Amino acid sequence: MPAYKAPLDDIRFLLHDVHDIGQLAALPGFEDATPEMIDEVLAGGATFCEEVLFPINQSGDAEGVHFDRGEVRTPAGFKEAYARYAADGWTAVAADANYGGQGLPEMTRFVMEELLCSANLSFSMYPGLSHGAYSALISHGSEELKQRFLPKLIDGSWGGTMCLTEAHAGTDLGIITTKAVPAADGTYAITGQKIFISAGEHDLTENIVHLVLARLPDAPSGTKGISLFLVPKFLPTADGGVGARNAVTCGSVEHKMGIKASATCVLDFDNATGWMVGEAHKGMRAMFVMMNSARLAVGLQGLGLSEVAYQNALAYAKERLQGRSLTGPKNAGGVADPILVHPDVRKGLLRIKALNEGMRSLAYAVGIRIDLEHRHPDAAVRQDAEDMVQLMTPVIKAFLTDKGFDNTNIALQTLGGHGYIKEYGIEQYVRDARIAQIYEGTNAVQALDLVGRKLPMEGGRLVRRFFELVKADVDAAASVDGLEDAAKALGGSLYQLQKATMLLAERGFANPDEAGAAATEYLHLMGYVAVGWQWLRMATVAGAKLAAGTGDRRFLEAKLKTARFYFARVLPETGTLLAAIQSGAAPIMAFDAAEF
Repeated sequence: MPAYKAPLDDIRFLLHDVHDIGQLAALPGFEDATPEMIDEVLAGGATFCEEVLFPINQSGDAEGVHFDRGEVRTPAGFKEAYARYAADGWTAVAADANYGGQGLPEMTRFVMEELLCSANLSFSMYPGLSHGAYSALISHGSEELKQRFLPKLIDGSWGGTMCLTEAHAGTDLGIITTKAVPAADGTYAITGQKIFISAGEHDLTENIVHLVLARLPDAPSGTKGISLFLVPKFLPTADGGVGARNAVTCGSVEHKMGIKASATCVLDFDNATGWMVGEAHKGMRAMFVMMNSARLAVGLQGLGLSEVAYQNALAYAKERLQGRSLTGPKNAGGVADPILVHPDVRKGLLRIKALNEGMRSLAYAVGIRIDLEHRHPDAAVRQDAEDMVQLMTPVIKAFLTDKGFDNTNIALQTLGGHGYIKEYGIEQYVRDARIAQIYEGTNAVQALDLVGRKLPMEGGRLVRRFFELVKADVDAAASVDGLEDAAKALGGSLYQLQKATMLLAERGFANPDEAGAAATEYLHLMGYVAVGWQWLRMATVAGAKLAAGTGDRRFLEAKLKTARFYFARVLPETGTLLAAIQSGAAPIMAFDAAEF
């Protein structure tokens, strides 16, 4: 049976020592959000994930959801767990206090998201979609809609979804056909079918609020003709209760490779009553608030599954006796040595460990900037934070999920045949991790977004600022005893990234296929550099604390060793990525369709 323990020591090291969570309490409205209070909240969240959600993860996967004539029932234990989750206030952690939320920093929910995904990814989907709906409404909803729907979303009694995809329109939302016809009372009649709707129907909440993309009768073609509508499963009564059933039904649920306890639904809208969110024909702007929030959350899914897979693979490697160490027995009294003595097993586990800890730091660096972007009194600080969040959103989504899937596979391989067996739990993590590379915009789409939109944005300001931040830390570390090699390695990879950026700018302008051919490799190159940047920062902090004689010595020394492993064994992959980018589009685009 698998096990899970929230990595609170590593989380606290990042929040306190690397990213200075204390600065959040200085922001307007966050005065009570002291580091001690955030620690207490996260400790409670860790206990909930370990003791309530993790025990129903495997059973939920085995049972899946039940569909019967339009109704969905979640697996045993999910309804009770959700009721406790809402009652304990977890749905309200980072929500606006004006509508019943606790008003804590978004960073708090960001960390909690990772823990939820490690403990029970399927469960996390339900409150995760609700928070996404909250984000879109708080940003673009009218005050009337906010007053009617936000308190229920925040207290968890109502759930939320995002309804974008149609059978013929996945990534290309400009060709959706769901229509919205204005009614005399200011509402709209929504008609169409949406597919792949996570949490589209379930028994955890008394109502579900669907945010639906649709077209008005006079809508222009393409994405410029899309509007966003709020369509509840049950129409709310005047006093805020649940009224008549709306004309939206679940036609079926998907039978999936993974996340089987998360209901993925086909929803049919048949003149369902809805309200417009934001302005006519500007629904994509409102929906992107929800989508970008979801993309960051999906990146944390990759990290969360990689973490729990690592914990279980490491425990197995310490216990499983097979063969002898190449340098002589290490378990002389036993029939064999633990497989952890073997270099290849160690290499795989260290790769997961180095990526997990570096990706966690990168995710938290972005998470804390979300709060700075929204709350800091200095406009320049807000702009810098927004730039980093925008640039790193596709990287967090794609790099963390690509590496998360790779890492769960390495973890499965560590267990050998037992990894392929259900009772050990690893095979579920592999199956669950695979979807994160697909939904909320496939990772190829994230790569195109990075090279096609984010790099040229504001005349290249976003990427130039990122280069400046990394270069400043490289220069500072170059003269620190023990960090010279790390600084040199990261400086070299940063140069490769800058070279690739210039190459894309030159070639992509002349031939867009050049940018498309290099996009995925470029995103991974940036991901490795960004994670390397975080490892340099962590190593700098760990070294300083060791020199000062503060902190847990073994923990800090392990940080430095893991940093050395990353710079020696993982970061050099940037060279291969640059070589692939330099090869250009010709080796890919030279084929006729008949030659494949």
